Amino acid sequence: MIPSVLPTYNRAPLSFASGEGSWLVEQDGRRFLDFGAGIAVNALGHANPDLVQALTDQAGKLWHVSNLYQIEPQQRLADILVDKTFADTVFFTNSGTESCELAVKMARKYRHDRGEDRPIILTFEGSFHGRSSAGIAAAGSEKMTKGFGPLLPGFQSLPWGDHDALKAAAAQPDVGAILIEPVQGEGGIRPVPDQCLKGLRDLCDEHGLLLIFDEVQCGMGRTGRLFAHEWAGIVPDIMMVAKGIGGGFPLGAVLATEYAAQGMTAGTHGSTYGGNPLACAVGCKVMEIIAEDAFLAEVNRKAGLLRQGLEGLIAGHPSVFESVRGAGLMLGLKCKATNTDMVQVGYGQEILTVPAADNVVRLLPPLTLTDEDIAEALSRLDRAASDLAA
Repeated sequence: MIPSVLPTYNRAPLSFASGEGSWLVEQDGRRFLDFGAGIAVNALGHANPDLVQALTDQAGKLWHVSNLYQIEPQQRLADILVDKTFADTVFFTNSGTESCELAVKMARKYRHDRGEDRPIILTFEGSFHGRSSAGIAAAGSEKMTKGFGPLLPGFQSLPWGDHDALKAAAAQPDVGAILIEPVQGEGGIRPVPDQCLKGLRDLCDEHGLLLIFDEVQCGMGRTGRLFAHEWAGIVPDIMMVAKGIGGGFPLGAVLATEYAAQGMTAGTHGSTYGGNPLACAVGCKVMEIIAEDAFLAEVNRKAGLLRQGLEGLIAGHPSVFESVRGAGLMLGLKCKATNTDMVQVGYGQEILTVPAADNVVRLLPPLTLTDEDIAEALSRLDRAASDLAA
């Protein structure tokens, strides 16, 4: 008999009753150190008092009115994002998947309005852009697409790191955009080098292509800058955002230049819940905290401390780990042992991590973690690795 919750997840036998900061409390009272943060969602930790207050204050005023009317918290958050980023305009969604749908529509509408037959969007092996029809077609992996055909056409997936293939594909007359994660998350914490991001921007400018960044997982302070592409000193035309922007409350956004968004006029897109007062009130508080230089400096300091400790962990367990990679507090342990086994033994040591492709274990702690949390995490990972080696 099928369960009442559709069984599309292989769920761990854990059920959490409460959380605070970097910690979660299981129904049986055990305290788990959360180095998954809801897959990079709980950027400011669990039950963050500032976010609780922002949500509570808004909940006592107004929950939902729909986008038929002006929404003050939505306007406020849009203004903050425009002020802090490359963008001229913002559309709010409920998730990264919805952000992907709009990014694809926006790029194609731009071409249509210019009278150009250039629907193809270039994507990359190992990418993940959500599980909608557009998202799985963009990623193209058999794991996500098998059984769901016919797939949405108009995407061409390229090998990771193959510059010659990229240059040849970008020159095709029917290509209109490039979609890429500055740091692949599900693909195994694979950062695109800064010089390659700069090269992508130059390539798009050379061929008149729109550059779309998917910063759903790597954005919102995760790499030590507000958005990961800032390290390369370049900007996209369109950017997908979600996860950390709501700090745990469902919220996403598409940020765009006026140039790229000019085709999205009244009636071309919509969302019933996107940009609702509750989500945007929380989003404003998240931005107020994360966008501060001092906060991002602390992310970078703590990231250095964690990475140094992980290098020692790898040296101490050469049969379990191969290397550490990533940026900021978006790190991956490349394993020699099976990554899912490492995640499982972590449960026994009461630490939560997240598996990814390429036999990687993702470490995505709250950006607010303490030095003591880092020391405790390294100790628990050390014990888990010893358990696995044994």
